Amino acid sequence: MRLILLFLFVFATGNSFAQLPMAKNIRKAYSNGTRSTDGKPGKNYWQNWAGYDLLVNFNPVTLLLNGKAQISYKNNSPDTLSYVLFKLYPNFYQAGSIRMASIKPEDVSEGVQVTSIKVNDAETKKFKIQNTNMEVPTRVMPGQTVHFDIEYHYTLNKTSHVRTGEIEPGADFIAYFFPRIAVYDDIDGWNQNPYIGTQEFYNDFCDFNLEVTVPGEYLVWATGDQTNLSQVYKPEVIERINEATLSDGYVTVVDAAQLKQNRVTLPDSLLTWKFTAKHISDVVFAVSDHYTWISSGVLVDSSNGRRTRVDAVYNPKHKDYELVPYDAHKTVYFMSHQFPKWPFPFSHITIFDGLDQMEYPMMVNDNPLADRAESIELTDHEIFHSMFPFYMGINETKYSWMDEGWATIGEWLISPMIDSSIVDLYGVARYANDAGSELDLPIVSLTTQQNMGSMFVNSYPKPAMGYLFVKDMLDDSLFFKGLHYYIEQWNGKHPIPFDFFNCMNVGTGRNMDWFWKRWFFEDGEPDLAIGKITVKNKRRYVTVLMKGAKPVPVDMNVEFADGSSLNIHRSIAVWENGANEISLPVPGTKPIRKMVLAASHTPDSNPGDNVLVISKLP
Repeated sequence: MRLILLFLFVFATGNSFAQLPMAKNIRKAYSNGTRSTDGKPGKNYWQNWAGYDLLVNFNPVTLLLNGKAQISYKNNSPDTLSYVLFKLYPNFYQAGSIRMASIKPEDVSEGVQVTSIKVNDAETKKFKIQNTNMEVPTRVMPGQTVHFDIEYHYTLNKTSHVRTGEIEPGADFIAYFFPRIAVYDDIDGWNQNPYIGTQEFYNDFCDFNLEVTVPGEYLVWATGDQTNLSQVYKPEVIERINEATLSDGYVTVVDAAQLKQNRVTLPDSLLTWKFTAKHISDVVFAVSDHYTWISSGVLVDSSNGRRTRVDAVYNPKHKDYELVPYDAHKTVYFMSHQFPKWPFPFSHITIFDGLDQMEYPMMVNDNPLADRAESIELTDHEIFHSMFPFYMGINETKYSWMDEGWATIGEWLISPMIDSSIVDLYGVARYANDAGSELDLPIVSLTTQQNMGSMFVNSYPKPAMGYLFVKDMLDDSLFFKGLHYYIEQWNGKHPIPFDFFNCMNVGTGRNMDWFWKRWFFEDGEPDLAIGKITVKNKRRYVTVLMKGAKPVPVDMNVEFADGSSLNIHRSIAVWENGANEISLPVPGTKPIRKMVLAASHTPDSNPGDNVLVISKLP
């Protein structure tokens, strides 16, 4: 059964998206007033909140992490909760856990060992752990706040680096390290989906205070603003951090020589690093005793002078990483002023030299890449995630296209801004090859119900193409009007696909449901073909046929007999009224030698009929 069958419900009202298929649990949210057809959060919209005080003691040699989590959780929903669901993400490595990403036998562990849980100061033993979920029975009334005190420990993975773990001796990237309360929302209630290593994450916006204690020779970088610089750094290091924040140039905050000469941290066997972050979806940290740290400042908001500090922290042996500070700086600048043309939302971001390609609020865990173009594309892709999902609170577990698709179009557009020689076609050929096959599911198919082949295409290139085609149709001014309306309505909240579609329709003043339906909900493949050439009233026309069901832009290159050429472009708007062919005028009278249908980001599952060589020159 195709997953599209899950969406065979129609929200029968007179609003602009009546034709878009909608599942019954989503219809219920609109009926309850938590979502609105104008794209805004409904009058009854709510989301729950938590405040975390996290105390971590991490030993980089043994990889043992001891933690205490003090959590206040407020139930803003209209429902009475009979239990609170926690996520224990390190249990991905636990023996017997369900996982879809392979790990080495030596990384199979006991998982998170919860040694104590107190609920409102009363200890409980009635918690239940299954895979990466932990249920703690407690009654939480609407509007009530409940307090948890949890003590736990686990051993960080040494290899099998699935987004977190030891990078090398003396360097670790540590994510998902604390028991966090799962999202309870108006669509599904508790997010029961276990973490299996393939799908990514869905988190509430919370407040965090983090304290990380490590041996004195180690430095710590983390989500949030560091609140105790003078308690861990020597004064000259703090001066360089402040200089970098205010400078458009590049400042070496820490290098290998300074570390060897003990000129970085205050002398102590253990140091505690403190960070705070408000209204943010996650917190992570990284440690190293030998990494170089290059930093620069970027003006991200010209209206108020707000700046973001961009840090690149890396092993000095990785020479290709020496350009990452530049690429990261440019990415933050171009995000703020070119695409999505929205001021970068965080006070700093750290690109950390790791063994993965993964994003976090204010942090990026990126492996080194020798290929210059690949390094740029990876850097801007992961930084772009700062907007989607972190500023927008997207449910990546179910709707990965709502964040990966944006990071992909961001990568396509920003990479050439950094290096004009780059033509980034990430995933385009893969979609053209897979389109129309059994693997090719509708984009809106839940990510949790897809395998790696279909999940890649539906998460990355196919939605990115959809966004790009709409941008082309609307032109930048109107496109940004719709996109910014979406961002304004849903930053710091949890948008679902229909919230995006509605916002784009309302924000632009154009009903684009015909495209959303055909590109995101329906089966089909992109397939254009060149038809016949005709002459009418002494004007030449060429017919372009849409043989597939997916509307794509038309880009025709006409080569004339004298060697000159002409490009003819039409946006997806030519297919809006259901036509399956269009007639393009070819200006001038010069004889035509050849015609080719092709564009870099426009896939075609049958390119064999995209070229017409003309023997008799019309």
